[in-house]
Amino acid sequence: MEGWTVLEQAAELTRSGQAFALATVVWRQGPSSGQQGSRAIITASGELHGWIGGACAEPVVIREARQVITEGVSRLLLLGTPEQFASTAQFGAAVPDGMTFVPISCQSEGALQIYIEPVLPTPHLAVVGRSPMAHTLADLATALGWRTALIDGPDFSAADVDERSMVVIATQGHGDEEAVEQAIAARPVYLGLVGSSKRGASVLGYLADRGVPKDQLDRVRVPVGLDLGRTSHKEIAVAILAELVQLRASGALGGAGSTVKAGSTVAAGSTGGSAEPAEAVDPVCGMTVAADPSSYPLEHEGVTYYFCRAGCRREFEKDPAAYVKKETRC
Repeated sequence: MEGWTVLEQAAELTRSGQAFALATVVWRQGPSSGQQGSRAIITASGELHGWIGGACAEPVVIREARQVITEGVSRLLLLGTPEQFASTAQFGAAVPDGMTFVPISCQSEGALQIYIEPVLPTPHLAVVGRSPMAHTLADLATALGWRTALIDGPDFSAADVDERSMVVIATQGHGDEEAVEQAIAARPVYLGLVGSSKRGASVLGYLADRGVPKDQLDRVRVPVGLDLGRTSHKEIAVAILAELVQLRASGALGGAGSTVKAGSTVAAGSTGGSAEPAEAVDPVCGMTVAADPSSYPLEHEGVTYYFCRAGCRREFEKDPAAYVKKETRC
């Protein structure tokens, strides 16, 4: 995958609501295999699609890209040796502010400058109900650029949302129980019910009697929105949207599989799919590599070592003691 094909897949991932990072080679010094303008997509799980460089650059870019996705902040990487950048007229004697220098020591004299930017999914909000407040909330969310759906209560089902969605039930007495039960089944990242505490207790009690597990009912926030006191229906819509914006800004709605429990402002739980992959340091060149069969594993005295390339593994095999001692000192 290369060129425009990478951008086409990026558009597809955006439409599907998945977070990813886009890495672009903006400068190179030969003989690096990465070319200026080369692009790659890195998903939150660490999968790379495209091409930005060889075995030395790839694990570093994947690691940095996952951090970019988590933090939501772009970064510019310089990959090479300190000597290369000190002697490069483009950079002068020091690495400029705002850049992240990552030394790589593979047996190549190439260097790369790679820009990594996060592409975060557009928030998806489903407002269930037909009241004036529901219409106002949907209009406000649309004005923020969110993907917004206004769905009448009887027409709503779990298929209308997914685990990345935010759902606000504003049926206000017209089938609240059915709408909340449908929303719970989809396990959205946020689920709120417009109503008083008394009404909420009645709805959740009814669902508990129907056998809905307590841990799922605990995810329903009621009353929903920031407490602004006595307010109009338009101000209630503002209060709900303000709470959603606050939770997103705090990171509480930061990923699929995260859920916001009632009464909390932080995410509770996460998917196993976003766990950090195992990594190791090549004892010969110091590169960070994946600790899996792709990294030329070699067992020595009961310890498994991993290498960025076959050449580093051969160097280790010639004199393991030299590199084991080096690793111990580090």
